[in-house]
Amino acid sequence: MDARSEQTAIPLAVDLDGTLIKTDLLWEGLFLLLKQNPLYLLMVPVWLATGPARLKMEIAARVELDAEALPYRETVVARLEAEKAAGRTIILATGTPRRFAEAIAAHLGVFDAVIATDDPRHNLTSERKRTRLMNMFGDGGFDYAGNSRHDLKVFDAARAAIVVAPDRHAARWQAEHGCELLPGTRPTARAVLRMLRAHQWLKNSLIAVPLVLAHEYMNPAMIVACILAFVSFSAAASAIYIVNDFTDLAADRRHASKRRRPFASADLSIPFGLGSIGVLLAVSVAAAAFLPPMFWLVLAGYLVVTTAYSFGLKRMLLVDVFTLAGLYTMRIVAGAMATGTDVSFWLLAFSIFFFLSLALVKRFVELDGTGLSRGARLAGRGYRPEDIDIVAQAGVASAFASALVLALYIDSMSVRELYAHPWMIWPLAPIVLYLTLRIWVLARRGEMHDDPIVFIATDWRSQMVSAVGGILLVSAAVAA
Repeated sequence: MDARSEQTAIPLAVDLDGTLIKTDLLWEGLFLLLKQNPLYLLMVPVWLATGPARLKMEIAARVELDAEALPYRETVVARLEAEKAAGRTIILATGTPRRFAEAIAAHLGVFDAVIATDDPRHNLTSERKRTRLMNMFGDGGFDYAGNSRHDLKVFDAARAAIVVAPDRHAARWQAEHGCELLPGTRPTARAVLRMLRAHQWLKNSLIAVPLVLAHEYMNPAMIVACILAFVSFSAAASAIYIVNDFTDLAADRRHASKRRRPFASADLSIPFGLGSIGVLLAVSVAAAAFLPPMFWLVLAGYLVVTTAYSFGLKRMLLVDVFTLAGLYTMRIVAGAMATGTDVSFWLLAFSIFFFLSLALVKRFVELDGTGLSRGARLAGRGYRPEDIDIVAQAGVASAFASALVLALYIDSMSVRELYAHPWMIWPLAPIVLYLTLRIWVLARRGEMHDDPIVFIATDWRSQMVSAVGGILLVSAAVAA
């Protein structure tokens, strides 16, 4: 008998990726795997050659899934809980490996059975999922909730279909059949800007430092070169920020503020992010095409180091902060290469100490905000709570070192050749010390943004003293 005519309640089967959760565990698992060891990337084509099920199973065997922190669709979960309370049988039917599916089922506690991929030769999606459900419940003997083109054949075999946040194929099927629709949310401009971390582009203004110190700020050709270098570095940096978000998904979802990042919250999908990376790198290369070859070399080095930072260096004690300081300094070097100006030993030495101090602030804020017990390691970092004092001491010492280097530079022959009145820029040393020490005081009070560069750019006191320093620098140059 065709079960479609039955009036009694029948089981409700629910897809996982994109339906019950707003993300795809294949992509999430892949980045968890690469975070463990980037060399696994060499094995991905080998596993994929024998089919997607093999790739899924190999990934699931090597990574741990944090089922509690996944971005669930709250409307779907609430619906399942209500159906379960009414006595209905609920089935999780997914092509995801059983190890992941069982972890999610155990966390939610609403499923009576789990149908998942068990065989590396057969991916339990589309026709295979349809056949499995029909063998268990008969044609039309179940209702089914899904979201993608892989679910269309299952929709056809179900008594009733629930289309959740559909892709274009499922949306077309839903429009043709008029079944129940639980719409998803579309990417917003705000989510895209958060993905790009456009506010972080402020850091790339360091590219203009060599031009300003060379007193070439009225040179049109150099200004255009600076703008192109800024665009190139900003696009490249945003691409790497996306990669960094992919590798930090699990940790971000456990963080008080980072859990709202667009990929951690699944406001944007990982495939959308991958496409964005391609576009951003194309923009970066297009802007760099008009700049000297040495700029390309620095840009390539920046991409290599930032990628290494995302996949491993950021978890290494102290290596992470020295890497961050070096990346800030690379922006200054890139500006010099783009404009053809010199970059002095003094500038590089000041930059390393100054930005090392700010990088240590970031780690201090993270350590200060954690409730970890002594001996526990900060998630995704190489630090423990008991390290907080030495981190603060090193950061303050670096702040003083940067001011000392600046003072020695001001008293050097280089400044006497560039400025007729070097005394006009002497206040720069105490200004730098004020900026950095104030940041450290606020960090000690628990009042510091987790990114001190962003804090400097948005804090009116920091803006004011920075403007005074800039006026003094330009005035001393004009006086020459």
